[in-house]
Amino acid sequence: MEINDALIDKLSDLARLSFEGEEREKIKGDLEKMIGFVDKLNEVNTDNVEPLVYMTDEYLKLRKDEVHDELPQTEALKNSPVPDSDYFKVPKVLEK
Repeated sequence: MEINDALIDKLSDLARLSFEGEEREKIKGDLEKMIGFVDKLNEVNTDNVEPLVYMTDEYLKLRKDEVHDELPQTEALKNSPVPDSDYFKVPKVLEK
């Protein structure tokens, strides 16, 4: 896979990031290293190798779903820097 400026532009647009100058070249180099690593992994013979489902032989131990003391809404809102009646008020993060 060729890492060119068009690919960097497309990825930066999808990620809502912008890269200029030296930073753009650094990202380009990092992407080339990642693609090279994946290509190297593709050289490994994986015939007759079962897919790994779990990293260990242990099973997930689930806890019981029990109700505990709840935090009252007024108590929770005390920790908010800008409370808004019944909710936490947060700054806008996405723009469209």
